[in-house]
Amino acid sequence: MKPKKRDPPPSDIEMAAYGSSSSKGGNDSFVAQGSSWSIREPFGVGHVPAWARGRHRKEPPLKRFIDSFKRDPVRRISTHGIYGHGHPDQYRDTTQQATDSSVPSSSEVPREQNHGSHYYDLHAANVRTANTSLARELKGRHLQMIAIGGSVGTGLFVASGKCLFLGGPAALIIAYGFVGIMLWCTIQALGELAVAFPVAGSFSSYSTRFLDPAWGFAMGWNYALQWLTVLPLELVAASITIGYWNDQLNKAIFITVFLIVVIIINLFGIKGYGEAEFVFSLVKITAVIGFIILAAVINIGGFPDDPSSPGSPTGYIGGRYWTNPGAFHNGFKGLCSVFVSAAFAFTGTELVGLAAAETANPRKSLPTAIKQVFWRITVFYVVSLTLIGLIVPYNHPRLLGNHISSPDKQKESYSVSDASHSPFVIAIESASIQILPGIMNAVILIAVLSVGNSAVFGSSRTLAALADQRQAPQLLAYVDRKGRPLFAILFASIIGLIGYLADLKFQADVLNWLLAVSGLSSIFTWGSICLCHIRFRRAWSRRGRSLSQLSFTAQAGVAGSYVGLALNVFVLVAQFWTAAFPIVTFTDNVDGGEASGSKRVQTFFLQYLCVPIVGAMYGGYKIWFRTGVVRSREMDLDTGRRRVEGIEGGGGSVGLEVLKMRERDEVGYGVCVFWDTIECLVFGLAWEFWKRDV
Repeated sequence: MKPKKRDPPPSDIEMAAYGSSSSKGGNDSFVAQGSSWSIREPFGVGHVPAWARGRHRKEPPLKRFIDSFKRDPVRRISTHGIYGHGHPDQYRDTTQQATDSSVPSSSEVPREQNHGSHYYDLHAANVRTANTSLARELKGRHLQMIAIGGSVGTGLFVASGKCLFLGGPAALIIAYGFVGIMLWCTIQALGELAVAFPVAGSFSSYSTRFLDPAWGFAMGWNYALQWLTVLPLELVAASITIGYWNDQLNKAIFITVFLIVVIIINLFGIKGYGEAEFVFSLVKITAVIGFIILAAVINIGGFPDDPSSPGSPTGYIGGRYWTNPGAFHNGFKGLCSVFVSAAFAFTGTELVGLAAAETANPRKSLPTAIKQVFWRITVFYVVSLTLIGLIVPYNHPRLLGNHISSPDKQKESYSVSDASHSPFVIAIESASIQILPGIMNAVILIAVLSVGNSAVFGSSRTLAALADQRQAPQLLAYVDRKGRPLFAILFASIIGLIGYLADLKFQADVLNWLLAVSGLSSIFTWGSICLCHIRFRRAWSRRGRSLSQLSFTAQAGVAGSYVGLALNVFVLVAQFWTAAFPIVTFTDNVDGGEASGSKRVQTFFLQYLCVPIVGAMYGGYKIWFRTGVVRSREMDLDTGRRRVEGIEGGGGSVGLEVLKMRERDEVGYGVCVFWDTIECLVFGLAWEFWKRDV
């Protein structure tokens, strides 16, 4: 009996432009290589291929659960026979190859050249990150919430207290506004790159592709180490926040609970992460907006005086604290000291670009999310911190770092993770409202869990992308059928066990050194994004291509990337100055006004440790693999680039219809249609009444 012919797997619409579809007598050896898996040909109505029917047969739940941790054989992309140059020119039609004897036929597998054990194949790395096995399940509402509230955490709620003490309210607003402008330019550049190239690893992969593989290696591991060290810090912060209600319980109990919660969320895959961040961000946004309203009421004297509370306001405050004790503290050095803390508060905004590789429709969802960054910076940081500076003086006894904070001068009572030093909590307590401080601490706890959740997501995806590019152990590249980088998630979770040091006597020193590793990581990442955008635009222009071929362009343009790059360099210089000549605070545990030589050296490396780490990784990789700077004429501008067929691909309007179909599936699409209908009804009725009156 003749066996029944199986339906082929779905073809990749993006690769149609290369003429790589199967032809008569040809072997389609390059199908799906160079694609980003962003557009798949949908199944027709009432037609499900045989390969899909076999995968979705009803099986026992336990077997389905076990099989979900295995690799998906359909999604695996082999890089066998990838050329190290000339993409996409090497994907030529078989009819053209038949007439050209110098070009090998597609049925012959090209042999890889032996460049030695220290050779880095840049094009193969680009193909692997473009053909990611990660699941594309993030919707527009997920990305918008990640962009709006994804990075709102201890950097805003807690660390802003130390910034207020070091620089004063005016320096607080200037520094956060300065970093906000820098970040807006950076995210605009990232949005243009991520919409065009929604590849795994995002900005670390862009550094490899557009700058230098050695720099991409350094930036990838720099970003992964940043989130790997943030996870135990956030777990400790969560356990300390619980102490607001009961400080007698063992912190290890809550570290275990919070770590398990974070692991479970990430094991639900990218959709679980997106839904969790949607809920977390919604809570944080509501809390910040509520605090802005409350702080405005406190400032105008909306609450009665409480004689039993010496720190409570006395009627109308206005700008009283800007004159006494003053708008600035510690002069220009105090302002520079706030820059890095402000940058740490904005850490996580770039996760929008990292999530592009797992977004169902990045062309539609990413630009909308990128445009929300400006409003998040304006409302959540500038407005809220302006009100903080109005109602909390920088010499408040409970602010982190204040020399009069504790009569017995116990350094152990201070931690950057302690929510009791939050200026938000201090401001609410000044209104003598009994329940609100507890609610604010609960919000801070949710924010801490959100950042811990993002830490596992950011580190695992970056490690998996590094492994795809052969810049990390290959075990970390394992992605199961649900699109989860399992071993990368497991590795990040194991690093989270460092949080159990919270109960040790020397836990403050360990946490400080962990914080030192991630302190300047964001500055390097953001600066690299701006430089990648500059290099990409130069190569794009040199190839004679128009900006109209890009689905999204940065509103700030190349000039914004130059501004962002310059501001990032300025922050590095300012941090070097403040690290070499630090401002002595009570938390430094120095009895006199001057720190000793050994204390200065320790303070310098605590604030500048990231720089020698990045330099060592870049120099070591460059020496070992002998990589060079990627020239603009040699940059790969096609592998993984997302095209809209019918506009530039020459494949008809099928791709555009697929994009529109995916946009209709967005949850936000139904909401927009609903409001459009309401708007039409309202204006229609108004028009009818107006005609009757006339």
